[in-house]
Amino acid sequence: MPHLNIVVIEDDTDLRETMKDLLEIEGFSVLVAENGMEGMKLIERSGKPCLILLDLMMPVMNGWEFLDAMQRDQQAILAETQVAVVTAAVEMADLQQRYGCSVLRKPVNVASLFALAHAACDDC
Repeated sequence: MPHLNIVVIEDDTDLRETMKDLLEIEGFSVLVAENGMEGMKLIERSGKPCLILLDLMMPVMNGWEFLDAMQRDQQAILAETQVAVVTAAVEMADLQQRYGCSVLRKPVNVASLFALAHAACDDC
């Protein structure tokens, strides 16, 4: 398996697969998960990614719960991995202050997605 660069955790199948396809066309290796619980298991199996693209509103384990669990159980991975929350929400200052996350607004701008991915992964 190629080196894992990016994990996309998103419950919307179309958005998840579109981001995966676009990032793979751009040259990144991408793994996907439908919810935070799946994402945590994926990261535990596959190792630390360069970037996590994380939706907030998901079933099973939402983005907030994922961040809390990572902060509690996997501090090293969260400290060393850039997390970008993919959201339509307007105010995300708490995410940036509490978790150090960046924010990628929905609908996702492809140029912004690529810029974020390259910034996080090119030296990873």
